[in-house]
Parts: sequence; structure tokens; C-alpha cells
Amino acid sequence: MKPKTIKVLEGIVVSDKMDKTVVVKVIRKVRHPKYTKLVEKWKKYYAHDDSNKAKVGTKVKIIQSRPLSKLKRWKVLEVQ
Repeated sequence: MKPKTIKVLEGIVVSDKMDKTVVVKVIRKVRHPKYTKLVEKWKKYYAHDDSNKAKVGTKVKIIQSRPLSKLKRWKVLEVQ
């Protein structure tokens, strides 16, 4: 068995209205298969923020963790 790799993503906080939870938008750039132009794709992740430090618009790093609730599978690692 190979060791598990822990995923770390970087994104921008979109919502902080919940208690100890933030919604983080992670943007990645993908080359279009036919036109070869760079296209931005994005996905939103629910992350656990224990100290409620992250506010809307701040850049954060999130790390994958065990399931914390129905939607939360990530924790805020660092607020920049």
C-alpha cells in the first residue's frame, strides 16, 4: 500500500455566515481540449474554521480531513 497524500488547496472565502464554517472557492486553470485556450474552472468547498478568523475575500489554505458534517470535509489550515 502506498501512503495517503494529504490534499492542500488554496482559495478565496466566499461566505462566512455560518458558525465555524466558511465556503471557499478554489479556481483552477485548464486548457480547453479543442481550442487550447486556458479556461478557469472553480469549485466551492465547505471548510471548518474553528476560530472564525477567515472573512469574506481573504485567501486561505484548506486541508482535507475526515467528514465533520454532511458537507464539511476540509479544515482551514492557514489564513493569509
